[in-house]
Amino acid sequence: MTQPASTLAALTLLLASLLLPATSAAQTDQPSPPNNNSVYAELAKSPKKAATRRNPLADDPDAVAAGSKLFAQHCAECHGEAADGGKKGPSLRASEVQEATPGALFWLLTNGVVRKGMPVWSKLPDAQRWQLVTYIKSLGGTANQSGSAASPQ
Repeated sequence: MTQPASTLAALTLLLASLLLPATSAAQTDQPSPPNNNSVYAELAKSPKKAATRRNPLADDPDAVAAGSKLFAQHCAECHGEAADGGKKGPSLRASEVQEATPGALFWLLTNGVVRKGMPVWSKLPDAQRWQLVTYIKSLGGTANQSGSAASPQ
């Protein structure tokens, strides 16, 4: 049994409407948006002004230890005790995180990614958020740097 021509035309139109945005974007001279499928895509969304902020605690020898304690209290449940990813949050040792600017990490901590499960940490004092950034940057990368969770954190 063959499909009526109108049903076939409707399917063709539907397929064309799904493919058109992808081909239209590819034909423009605009840069491609960051890979939104990446669990780390939110880092690329930090405004330039935020991303260029310097960490005032980067040279504070006590900031890593303080950040480690804060991480255990607020972050380890989702990102794993060693920050290598958990059931809810991706690895913070991944190159995407380790190569991010301190300002971008601070921005992400401040704003969260609520729709994907990461809370907003703006109620933590600035100094504590910078301590977390200092700790995260101290982790360095691992051999397996891919995120293990489905949502960015």
